[in-house]
Amino acid sequence: MCVIEKGPIIETRRLTLRTPRIDDAARIGEFCGDYAIAKMTTRMPWPYSRADADGFVARCQAQDRRHDTTFVIELEDEGVVGVMGFFTPADGHLEVGYWIGRPYWGRGVATEATRGALAWARSDWRKKVVVAGHFADNPASGQVLINAGFLYTGVVEHKASAARGESVPTRMMVWLA
Repeated sequence: MCVIEKGPIIETRRLTLRTPRIDDAARIGEFCGDYAIAKMTTRMPWPYSRADADGFVARCQAQDRRHDTTFVIELEDEGVVGVMGFFTPADGHLEVGYWIGRPYWGRGVATEATRGALAWARSDWRKKVVVAGHFADNPASGQVLINAGFLYTGVVEHKASAARGESVPTRMMVWLA
C-alpha cells in the first residue's frame, strides 16, 4: 500500500481501491442508474444522474480523511466496478458501506474489497472497531460482511433509503480488529 496526495491506495489480489476521480463519474453514474443498486443503499438517490455522480466524486475528493474516506473499486482489466466508503456518524463508530455494479455480483469482489479495506483500516488508520449494516431484504450483503469477519449484533435499526423513499429494517454488524 502507498499513499498519494489525494488518499490511500489499497491493492488486493484482483482489486485496486483508490480515491474517486472526476473521470470515474460516468462509470459510477452508469452503475448507480440501476435501481437494484440504489435501493440497497441509504444515501444514493434514484433516479441517479450524471450530476449526482459528479457531486459524489467532488464530495469524496473533499473528505476529511481523518474521519471519512471513500474508494472506487477497480477490478483488473475491467476498471471501476463499485465503491466502498468509511464514514463516522456523529453518534457512533466508524461505519463501512459499499456497492458493486450488477455485472460483477457473485464474483467475490465485495468480499475481497471489504477484507482489503478492513486490513488497511486496522494497520494504516489504526481503527479497532467498524460497524456495518445491511438491509434485511439483502442477505447477500450480509454474507459479504460475514465473509469479511463481521458478526451480527442482534440489533435491527430502521435506516432511511433515499432511493426507496422509506425506512428499511437494517441488520447491524460489527468487526473488531
